[in-house]
Amino acid sequence: MEILVSLTVGVLVAIGVWMMLDRGLLRVVLGVVVLGNGVNLAVFSAGRLDGRAAAFVTEAGAPALAANPLPQALVLTAIVIGFALFVFALAVLKRSWELHDSVETDRITAVAEEAAPDLPTPAGREQA
Repeated sequence: MEILVSLTVGVLVAIGVWMMLDRGLLRVVLGVVVLGNGVNLAVFSAGRLDGRAAAFVTEAGAPALAANPLPQALVLTAIVIGFALFVFALAVLKRSWELHDSVETDRITAVAEEAAPDLPTPAGREQA
């Protein structure tokens, strides 16, 4: 079971990084989400996966094969934060589309590097 989870984590992280290297902002946003899910699965698998016994402590002590609840709580928190980040990134993506009619990183960078219309152009730089 651990081998399968490890391979899944590796594949999710690889796909997330590959998507984040694209020029399209939508693919970058989706890459961040996939990478986050891979990291969440890695943290979740850091606790025990078997969980055959209940995860509580009795008078005799903690069960030997109890799953660790801390990684589960951390992953649950990360899922909520990741969803909020995803919704915010989609809102920024929508606004970027409205302002620039494009979601390509090169076009947005070119527009962002243009001088503001109310500022004089820097010396050595010609107005296009």
